[in-house]
Amino acid sequence: MSSTGSNPSIRKKKGMMHWIRQRRINKNWQFYVMLLLPLIWYFIFCYMPMPGVILAFKKYSAMKGVYGSPFANPWYKWFLKYYQSPYFARTIGNTFYLSFLSLLLGFPLPILLALLLNEVRNKYFQKAVQNITYIPHFLSTVVLVGMMTCFTNRDFGLVNKAIEAMGGTAENWMQVPSVFRGLYVGSGVWQNMGWDSIIYIAALAGVDPQLHESAYIDGANRYQCMWYINLPSIMPTVVIMLILNSGHILSVGFEKVYLMQNDLNMAVSDVISTYVYRISLLSSNQFELSTAIGLFNSIVNCAMLVIVNSISRKISDVQLW
Repeated sequence: MSSTGSNPSIRKKKGMMHWIRQRRINKNWQFYVMLLLPLIWYFIFCYMPMPGVILAFKKYSAMKGVYGSPFANPWYKWFLKYYQSPYFARTIGNTFYLSFLSLLLGFPLPILLALLLNEVRNKYFQKAVQNITYIPHFLSTVVLVGMMTCFTNRDFGLVNKAIEAMGGTAENWMQVPSVFRGLYVGSGVWQNMGWDSIIYIAALAGVDPQLHESAYIDGANRYQCMWYINLPSIMPTVVIMLILNSGHILSVGFEKVYLMQNDLNMAVSDVISTYVYRISLLSSNQFELSTAIGLFNSIVNCAMLVIVNSISRKISDVQLW
């Protein structure tokens, strides 16, 4: 009995598949060239600096450099220092709270938007709504925070003008601690909801129309088709996106928080990224401590990703690996 490797038909089939792949690569070489630039960017700015995490375990000396500096004693010195810092509970709590609120409100709304847009039969209206909801994603963070500052300005802001018209009192809302989280999360949902819905709209495009036809014949309405056909069909995509988002639970963007931050709302706006920026570049140049905090942040995010992926694998059989 001939082995698999010596079977002429199998060898011929493998050779044919290799020829098809090579032909496809040669035909679409422009796309691979375009892919080369972001790969180079990721390699230079994401992978090349990775050996620098060793600084979290060393006592840094500018004269000796990162690799020549002696190791700290004990090796977890900087992790312990961050844990004992008065800013530990505040930065961890604020970062987690902002990320959790952003995930709680910002994750289901794009799904709902995609489901509703999929039910619109007027293609012109559908495209108009899609474009309107996509546009905020392309606003820079500086422009977005500038808009929020103008809208909430005490003297000429539209928000305060409306409040005064209803008999209320004007406030500089960007300086009110109790309003900071609502402004941060709400503006993020508004900016990214349309863009995040693209992947769900693409998933809905793959739903078999015969399922809807059969449901309509059985007497189902559009709401029932959306709930019992469309939503279950895109559920694997929803679970995968939830797993990926859970891996950023302690990764609140630096730019937006820093631009919205001031002395009056510091108690609720101080997150891990802004704290690292202060101790590493603005004040004490504690590079070892800032590296240790960044490594701790990455470890927690990676652990959350593994945990959520394991839970998803046991519950729904949908997983990243």
